[in-house]
Amino acid sequence: MTMDYIQPRPSSIVAALYTARDLGVDVAILHGPSGCSFKHARLLEEDGMRVLTTSLADNEFIFGGHDPLVRVLRHAEKEFTPRRMAVVGTCVAMIIGEDLQSALHDAGTRVPAIAVDIHAGFRENIDGVLATLEPAAAAGWISGAELERQRYLLGKANEVERLRGAASRHYIEPSRGDLKHVAARRLVDLADSGAIGVAVMNAKKETAYMFADELVALHDVCPDAAITYIANLEDRGLPKVRNDAARILAGMRERGVDPELLGALDEYGANGDAIGERLREIRPDFALMVGVPHAVPPEYTEGIEVFSITNGPRQVEPLRDMGHRHVMVEIDLHPKTLGVREIVASEFGAVLRSMR
Repeated sequence: MTMDYIQPRPSSIVAALYTARDLGVDVAILHGPSGCSFKHARLLEEDGMRVLTTSLADNEFIFGGHDPLVRVLRHAEKEFTPRRMAVVGTCVAMIIGEDLQSALHDAGTRVPAIAVDIHAGFRENIDGVLATLEPAAAAGWISGAELERQRYLLGKANEVERLRGAASRHYIEPSRGDLKHVAARRLVDLADSGAIGVAVMNAKKETAYMFADELVALHDVCPDAAITYIANLEDRGLPKVRNDAARILAGMRERGVDPELLGALDEYGANGDAIGERLREIRPDFALMVGVPHAVPPEYTEGIEVFSITNGPRQVEPLRDMGHRHVMVEIDLHPKTLGVREIVASEFGAVLRSMR
């Protein structure tokens, strides 16, 4: 059944831009009005990818934007000497029937480049990811096997969101979650009591730069507690994803946490059952679960006092419905993890450390 959403949902154009970044694109050109995806374009520039625009306006809406795109492509190659470029479509480009590949050909640029035919009218933002990965595979930037792996992972991530995430209802009231100092006090008391615990990070891509801090903070405060640490930092995925995982794992180890590795940073949606089975093996009294905690089906957490941390205000209510006792939100986490190369301090981590 198709969900009739009345709350904003992620954009497939923005998803295409982030995927281009993960592929090593250092100049992306949005073929549309200058205000299209402005916020995320600025955020991505913080992460090292230049985002340009063809600034289509009234005249181009009527007569087409082929020539402006050719000019911007040539300018980008001359001024920025990029290693890879991507031309990303918009709603306007789709409506007026722009041929992005033809503009790439006519520009005569030598930099490896792909055309991403996308607009924001898709119901699922993963369409933007696939619209970027498919021409990347055709260009030899990724293998056919990696494309199929990504297709599977995107399907699993969508499934989790529809079943237990922010896409599970037509409208979810945003919430800041529980008070962090109250939850932190309870978490530390449990760890100090000798109860068996587990701390799991199942995070999406670069958000792990902050979610990892919450595991490190728990270890800082309770270094001798009976807690097993688990993180999805295995070495798989697109270039940036693998690099981020390596940096975060090194940072955790430098801070005294050497987690069990279970899944990769792009496997958060497919990782639920594996994490659940590990929980059954450990049989913990309590669990700190950060990142995408709703990926773990609720049958695996029955009888466990769960502390879950998300960065989505609309994820609080579904997590409570899953039986998670303490649900918290790291507000504005994603912007704080763009452009970073080491673990970033978290609000909950700071609260935990204040307990001692």
